[in-house]
Amino acid sequence: MSHQNCRRDFLKALSIAGSAISLSAVSYSRVLGANERLRVASVGTGGKGWSDLNGVAASPQVQVVALCNIDSSYKHLGQAAEKFPQARQYADWRKLLDESKDVDAVIVSTPDFMHAPVGLAAMHLSKHVFCQKPLTHTLAEARQMQLAAKKFNVVTQMGNQIQSHQAYRTAVKIVHSGMIGKVKEVHSWQGGSPRWPRHIDRPAGHDPVPAQVRWDLWHGVADPRPFKEGMYHPFAWRGWQAYGTGQLGDFGCHILDPVFKCLELTAPKNARGEAPRFKPESWTDQAKVTYVFPGTQFTANEKKIKVTWYDAVGAKPAQDKFQDIPAGYKLPGAGSILVGEKGTLVIPHVANPKLFPEEKFQAADIPIVEGVDHYVQWADACRGEGTTTSSFSYSGPLTETVLLGTIAIRYPGQKLMWEPQSLSISNLTEAQKWLSKTYRQGWQPPWIS
Repeated sequence: MSHQNCRRDFLKALSIAGSAISLSAVSYSRVLGANERLRVASVGTGGKGWSDLNGVAASPQVQVVALCNIDSSYKHLGQAAEKFPQARQYADWRKLLDESKDVDAVIVSTPDFMHAPVGLAAMHLSKHVFCQKPLTHTLAEARQMQLAAKKFNVVTQMGNQIQSHQAYRTAVKIVHSGMIGKVKEVHSWQGGSPRWPRHIDRPAGHDPVPAQVRWDLWHGVADPRPFKEGMYHPFAWRGWQAYGTGQLGDFGCHILDPVFKCLELTAPKNARGEAPRFKPESWTDQAKVTYVFPGTQFTANEKKIKVTWYDAVGAKPAQDKFQDIPAGYKLPGAGSILVGEKGTLVIPHVANPKLFPEEKFQAADIPIVEGVDHYVQWADACRGEGTTTSSFSYSGPLTETVLLGTIAIRYPGQKLMWEPQSLSISNLTEAQKWLSKTYRQGWQPPWIS
């Protein structure tokens, strides 16, 4: 059979026009035993993909059988091929999945806009999936990833690996133990300077496409545009609305993760954004989003809890508004503050949490929680050992919240009323268009009906 016919049959099987695959997961799934090796394919092997691949491959029970990257240079596909010489190599992830009978699980470490297309296609073939954060590019895709994981009964994990770090796990334990009492308000921020373009117009003209780059495949589900050196591939894509999700999308699934875990948050009731007027195609260089969530057993107000997000170079909440935090303490460049009835918790981004006022908690027995390996946790769970802590049933709603914020900042000062059951913004019809997007002809992901 020709490759063209294989591709046609494959796309038909994935029902890219919108209907779901009719076969049940049980009919073709392969259940692994604890002593069997997990055969893994990696889509996106450079940058973060390189560390994701090595993180999963750290398990002695993992065998890397396939590698995929549109860039064959050493830093992208080359070094992975060198380390895993027995693995098949691909430029096109669709061909990899076409030939995936010996693949049990797939790592998706592509740019944001390709997370759902690759992840959904893999799950429709009953492959377990590890997917980088944010889980998806749109809210509709995030919901589809949750539905697919459930329907095909696969093991999933989002790549917000700091969740498994001692620092974040300890912060969750502190709140759950009641040390700071019930939480009254939360402030989270990312004040770093991104290494990708922001608040700019699309550059004119084009540059020669490097010989090792398959620029046609890089675009995937997005409409093609001319190659420009340093503007899109390999990392600057984050700053463009067509490919990335901006500063909030980049860091929200990390920094808001311990807040979700500490308070056991669900979907927000509403979100209000503040940001400069958007350029047509790039993300803004500063933003603020105020979310209101339903209250939980860990919040002082049983009806609601406010969580405020800030991002920009140097962005953070005004320190003098927190009476427990001394003026001499320098807030971290990124992190969260949880103001409780009995004290205040500062959760730096990837550093041990701090309790204030210090004199009150100086002699306290802080319950340190050891970290776990986020990657090996997923590999073990795929083999039937334990469970993951950032499965799509958890990371999907977290991603939906983050992406709702990226919509809110398009409408400064407007409160967006969120209806999670119907996946809709009930009070602003205009904003509905940002919940989903159109896809390049022939590249539509396979949806769950």
